[in-house]
Amino acid sequence: IVRISVLGIALGLAVMILTIAIVTGFQNEIRNKLIGFGSHILISNYDNNISDEAQPIDKKQKFIDELNNNPDITHIQIYATKSGIIKTKTDNEGVLLKGISSDYDWKFINENLKAGKAFTVSDSGLSRNIIISKYLSDKLGLKVNDKMTIYFLTKKTDSTYTHYEQRVKVFYISGIYETGFEDIDKRLVLVDIRQIQKLNYWNENQIGGFEIAIKDYNKIDQIGAAVNDKIGQGLIAQTIKETNSTVFSWLDLQDINAVIVITLMILVAGINMISALLILILERTNMIGILKALGATNASIQKIFLINAAYLIGKGLLWGNIIGISIALIQQHFGLFKLDQATYYVSVIPININLIHILLLNIGTLLCCLLMLIIPSFIVSKITPVKAIRFS
Repeated sequence: IVRISVLGIALGLAVMILTIAIVTGFQNEIRNKLIGFGSHILISNYDNNISDEAQPIDKKQKFIDELNNNPDITHIQIYATKSGIIKTKTDNEGVLLKGISSDYDWKFINENLKAGKAFTVSDSGLSRNIIISKYLSDKLGLKVNDKMTIYFLTKKTDSTYTHYEQRVKVFYISGIYETGFEDIDKRLVLVDIRQIQKLNYWNENQIGGFEIAIKDYNKIDQIGAAVNDKIGQGLIAQTIKETNSTVFSWLDLQDINAVIVITLMILVAGINMISALLILILERTNMIGILKALGATNASIQKIFLINAAYLIGKGLLWGNIIGISIALIQQHFGLFKLDQATYYVSVIPININLIHILLLNIGTLLCCLLMLIIPSFIVSKITPVKAIRFS
């Protein structure tokens, strides 16, 4: 019974470690994919119309220097977006062009490139390169260096009236990326921001907005509110959590799943230890009687059994750490357990090993089990020396 109890604690802790590692790893993976394309905070025109083509804002803003001096902000870049339709000989596909400039951080794209390379955006010439997703590449039968044609509708205002005109642009595929996040891969492509400026009849200082990267994601709400206060009227700063509220709400629900699993595992471990403690007391009834006959108090005898139980719990925790961390490290390095990328946005189960989380799980499990053992240990006080010695 004692060995089974120790094994139960070991397996319970291993499950808790893996649960936390998988849940936080999954949250980090999805969050990083969204931030990789959209950064932490977006500044754009305060436009009531929900559209991928918001009204332009001026690139020269007084608050930019102040934001650059903020130690919590690591990078600021400009962007613009425009909807279009890719046309091939056999198929059509709607896409969202994201225009980028020479200040664009290519780190995320380079990590997810499957073919080709990132293009260079220089101040000297207009680039006709484009980066598309593997989803679009496979669906439309396109590959690196292929020519592709995109059709646009552009709003144009003359002196007397406003109308829409169809415009056509030819691009050459520079690279192909894949994030596994279908909502992104289905439609987002990257081009030179000046292509969008020309399509919209904007001047070189008109852009769609600014993207801001920060050091600590945990401060995103605080920094987002501070940025919103600085930019003034006519503009709005939104965090990635606000622009993708559905996804982030779904990620937050994973915390509830983790809490349920951890609670159940701690209850199972506690019940196992209660069983073990009762067995220990039953086996040592004669010893308890002798100790009481020699003058030992109930409290001192309880302390002996609780210390012994703590030793057994510690033994279970040691093996639980070895099992849980070993499986997590194997999965992290070799990716043995796969997932359906179309459903879960990742191809393998992601792992995030955080020593603080592991330490808190160990301390929490030890304390909860010991607290659950206090009441059963009071059985010692019900044992009388005469009956205990006869019990042998």
